[in-house]
Amino acid sequence: MYTKASWNNPPGSWFTILKKLIFLLPVILVFTSLVAQDKKTINASVSIPFKEQVGALNLPENIEPVKAPFAMPEFKKPTFPKLSISIIARGAKQGLKVTKEIQATIDEVSKRGGGSAVIPKGKWNTGRISLKSNVNLRIEEGAEVYFSGEVEDYRPAVFTRNEGVEVMSLGACIYANGQENIAITGKGRLIGPAKGGSVRKQVMNADVVENFINANKPVAERVFEGYNGSFIFLPMFISPINCKNVYIEGISLENTAFWNIVPVYCDGVIIRGVTVNSVGIPRGDGIDIESSRNVLIEYSTLSCGDDCFTIKAGRGEDGLRVNKPSENIVVRYCLAREGHGGITCGSETAGMIRNLYVHDCVFDNTGVGIRFKTRRPRGGGGENLIYERIRMNLTGTAFNWDMLGSSMYVGELATRLPAREINRLTPSFKNIVARDFIIENSSQFVKVNGIPETPLTNVLIENAVIKSKKLFAAADIKNFTVRNVKIQTQDSLISLLDGRNVLFENVQFTVPGNELVTKISGELSDGIKFENCLPQKPKGWQKQLWKK
Repeated sequence: MYTKASWNNPPGSWFTILKKLIFLLPVILVFTSLVAQDKKTINASVSIPFKEQVGALNLPENIEPVKAPFAMPEFKKPTFPKLSISIIARGAKQGLKVTKEIQATIDEVSKRGGGSAVIPKGKWNTGRISLKSNVNLRIEEGAEVYFSGEVEDYRPAVFTRNEGVEVMSLGACIYANGQENIAITGKGRLIGPAKGGSVRKQVMNADVVENFINANKPVAERVFEGYNGSFIFLPMFISPINCKNVYIEGISLENTAFWNIVPVYCDGVIIRGVTVNSVGIPRGDGIDIESSRNVLIEYSTLSCGDDCFTIKAGRGEDGLRVNKPSENIVVRYCLAREGHGGITCGSETAGMIRNLYVHDCVFDNTGVGIRFKTRRPRGGGGENLIYERIRMNLTGTAFNWDMLGSSMYVGELATRLPAREINRLTPSFKNIVARDFIIENSSQFVKVNGIPETPLTNVLIENAVIKSKKLFAAADIKNFTVRNVKIQTQDSLISLLDGRNVLFENVQFTVPGNELVTKISGELSDGIKFENCLPQKPKGWQKQLWKK
């Protein structure tokens, strides 16, 4: 029989467990309620990945079918003939520069109808190498390929595009132009141009590229080879140009001098399972898609000194002359770590960015999450951009539209007012959807610096759970909806400058004092509405709709 003392505290008994459950019942009910609300906010059938489920370490053997909200081709791994030639068979020796041996191997494999040019285990030193049609450059596990830091190892100048402007310069460490069915595969490491060499010392830094290059000058005359210490444009790491059916898988890249993987004017690109580390390198973008189409990027892990996954389409007058869009692009199951932006459109947008679908990705310790950039003199813009099932742990803003830039680069055009007359160089962003996402941390939920003459138009953000320091600040937006969102912030301010038809629907705001504060300004602000929200309406509002 229990004594009174043992009755109050019978160690390990069912009664102790029952008492603990009774004590915890309110906590359990609150937790269950929160989970239920989150499932209501994000469809219960939707699964948003964790960082352990995406990125290069999770690369599957086969390419799964692509399901996108626009037409996409069927993506398959390329096939190559059985021919395989090692660079050692062409005289390559460790400790010496083996550029000629690598190039000779690639050339021979291509001439013989295709196959694999193999860089085996070991440490290899090289200058620029050029891929040729029907060649798989296989960089085997244990291979380390070190690229020269000297300009002379990248001559003669080749046709390339630098920050959206066509030039003749160093090109890329691994370059291709006008080739078909090319690949770079394997588990080897590529190490970019050595620091302290002439490549990094002679970089053009006199001005922004569109001011430095005369857009009316023929491209063949825009030659920058770096003789006598003159300017060069930095080599990208891997850049196929005007190529069809490009396949890149499994490799690791580090210490680039400039952007890492940059297809330019390509059709049919697959990039999967790559790892990039360019942290601390200015302009060290991870993957930049430049005026290319039918692109799949999957299971890649990027840690960058600039933006991680980036879509571009040419810059200003030169970009308009070329007029090639980036379109039909899917980014899935990828991991962005450190970097200025997780996924960025711009700031070079002249040829237009359209039909981008980013889904099932994680941005972990990244700066901005979903980033849009353009400038008044850049032209083009972006449309039909869709983002789904993304988890973000950020140091910066979750959604950031930076469309004016800084006077350092575009002069007085960075000044918001007066509104300028719309011309061929006026860019715009429109028709953007983001749904089913979790923001674990961010400095601000939404920040928009739009262009008055072409406001950001038709944006839908829905089905999300968000934690952020700041709430919402936007200038020059039109038809912007936030729906089915739970957001917890450390401030309660919604700031709108010339915001038209802005709707917050079924949004639960957890803010200081449980009161929303609004700052609405600009002659064009109109039609700002809160429907089924908590709080129901901002402080001081008589109705749920604010009209001019």
